Amino acid sequence: MRATSQFAIFWSFLAVAAYGQQVQAIGNIFKPKATPAESVYHVSLLVMAVCAAIFIVVAGLLTFALVRFRRKCGDHREPAQVYGSDRIEIAWTVIPILIVFVLTMATARIVSATLDKPIPSDALKITVVGHQWWWEIRYPAFRIVTANEVHVPVSTTANPAITFLGLESADVAHSFWIPQLAGKTDLIPNHPNRMWIDPKQEGTFLGNCAEYCGTQHANMRLRVIVQSRADFAKWVAGQQQNAMTDAHIETGRSQFLSLSCVNCHTVSGTAAIGTFGPDLSHLMSRDTLAAGVVPNRVNNLREWIKDPDAVKPGSLMPNMQLTPEQLDEVVTYLSSLK
Repeated sequence: MRATSQFAIFWSFLAVAAYGQQVQAIGNIFKPKATPAESVYHVSLLVMAVCAAIFIVVAGLLTFALVRFRRKCGDHREPAQVYGSDRIEIAWTVIPILIVFVLTMATARIVSATLDKPIPSDALKITVVGHQWWWEIRYPAFRIVTANEVHVPVSTTANPAITFLGLESADVAHSFWIPQLAGKTDLIPNHPNRMWIDPKQEGTFLGNCAEYCGTQHANMRLRVIVQSRADFAKWVAGQQQNAMTDAHIETGRSQFLSLSCVNCHTVSGTAAIGTFGPDLSHLMSRDTLAAGVVPNRVNNLREWIKDPDAVKPGSLMPNMQLTPEQLDEVVTYLSSLK
């Protein structure tokens, strides 16, 4: 069973390498864009090289034995029987031990260098909290709370920028994984964890929860959006503002605040201060809804509010049974939160 699993992983790596262009959309470990991911990439190459060497040696010996010692036509003699060889026994005991030792030491070196990295005084500190089935993102220094998208500045040679992520869980075990930026790190209830990234390229990097956490585990997606320092500062300034409401959507605002939505969600500057669900203060500034399940469009927002379970089966967000008029007013209000 173990050998089968190892070969499955090996061939999966080869498939990713062969179809890297297709995999780019979901995160490709063979195209690292941060130091921790580069470390994982190099260890993966070492493991693949060792596995390939073992495969070639074993396949070569089997092929040689099949050809060299095949039964000749008319030869009915029993082959010579070998009942033991100290040299062979020692070889196939020592060699695997050495291979395991080398792989263990290489992995331990990378893990130690990643986990033990000191936090610079100017590092950006973010807290990520895993929920069933979405991500809460906190920026304590900026007093920002958002969901499912992590915004960070790009790290350049001239201006290095390291981001440290404190990882927590609000319910069950989750795992934070952005393949192109870092290896996966588990979020365990009552056991805070941490990781760091230094993205070297601007762009959006996709990831997912890598630890089964319930029915919607596969739809617990996340994004790391790497921006220039100027764009990141602009994003921070925008997120720090209270949610603004135009006079013509005051009816929708009042309708939203009259519903039990306020028990789960926060909208800054209003009476909505719930913490069970995502902060909605700047909802429309995000790219997706329902933790990456659908694009953040007004029509998708309407369907999500109308019947969350139809969009994301098993979602903990209840169907509020809104009338068409109530739904229109709430959608109009929430679509104004930018």
